[in-house]
Amino acid sequence: MKELNPYLLQFEKLIGRKLDQTPSKAGNWLAGILLEIEEGKIKVAYTVSSEMCNPAKILHGGVASLMIDDVIGMGNFVAGSAYLMTSINLNVDFLSAAQIGDKLEVTAKLVRSGSNLNHWEAVIIKNSGKLVAKATSNMIKTHQKLSELNL
Repeated sequence: MKELNPYLLQFEKLIGRKLDQTPSKAGNWLAGILLEIEEGKIKVAYTVSSEMCNPAKILHGGVASLMIDDVIGMGNFVAGSAYLMTSINLNVDFLSAAQIGDKLEVTAKLVRSGSNLNHWEAVIIKNSGKLVAKATSNMIKTHQKLSELNL
C-alpha cells in the first residue's frame, strides 16, 4: 500500500481557496484559486488585474511566466520527491493576449519524473477557451529535504 503524501493532503485542503498564504510571496501576489491538485497534475485559476499588465493593457509575459512557474512549482512540491526541486529552465510560447478581467486557468502536468529531474508541460487557457501560452520546464532535485523546510 502506498504511503499518503502529506504535502498533497495539505494542498487538497486548499482546493477552491485563494492561494495568498503560501511560502511563495510572488505566488501570493497572483492570488490564484486552486482548482485541482493530484500527484502529477495541478490547475489554478487567475483573474488578470491591471497590475499584471504591460503598458498595452495586456497580460505581461513575465507575469504569465510567473503564473506558469509557480503552478509547476506547487505541482512539483506534491509530486512525491523527498527533496526540494527548483526550476532549471522555463520555455514559454506566448500565443494570444489576455486583457484585464480575463479569467485564466493554468494547468500543469508532470510528463516525466526521474531520480534527479522532473519534466513538466503547462498551458494558460482563457475562459473563452483560447490558448494564451504553453510552456515546458525542468525541475532539478536540490540537497534540501522538504521535511527540513518547516512548511
